[in-house]
Amino acid sequence: MILAIDIHYDNHNGLVAGVAFKSWVDVDPDNIYVTKIKQVGDYVPGQFYKRELPGILKLLHEYDLKPECIVIDGYVYLDGCSKPGLGKHLYDALHGNVKVIGVAKKPFAGISKAYAIYRGSSKQPLYITSAGEALSTAKLHILSMYGIYRMPTMLKKVDQLSRLNGSAHLPQ
Repeated sequence: MILAIDIHYDNHNGLVAGVAFKSWVDVDPDNIYVTKIKQVGDYVPGQFYKRELPGILKLLHEYDLKPECIVIDGYVYLDGCSKPGLGKHLYDALHGNVKVIGVAKKPFAGISKAYAIYRGSSKQPLYITSAGEALSTAKLHILSMYGIYRMPTMLKKVDQLSRLNGSAHLPQ
């Protein structure tokens, strides 16, 4: 199973969403998962993982998910190879047993163009970093994902799910 995860915050609460799929080229998810998180810590520059990681781990635990790979909205390594970001902290929290691929929409200071990919006809790159998976393979996976636009369809879907407000809108 491949699991794409995203988190959205409203004040100090958040919603973690996950979409599970079997193949990088899948059009629709096999399953959708959501969990609410309360009293999320404040954003601290350079320590984004402290805000996001507990929610991701809660989603994995709550649904007893055992993905082969997790795709996050953000960086595994902020500089591409050594400065840990959210994805590296997630990889370590899962004891290196789950591959983690980060897909970031904006460049982090110091990230080289070696981590950029261009999807569809977009002039704006996505920045790919990974742990447990070779960068070249991670880039191919994201390039092969369904959708003709810059953001693959599955990543758009998980972003939209994370932005849902209130339980009345949550998928059952």
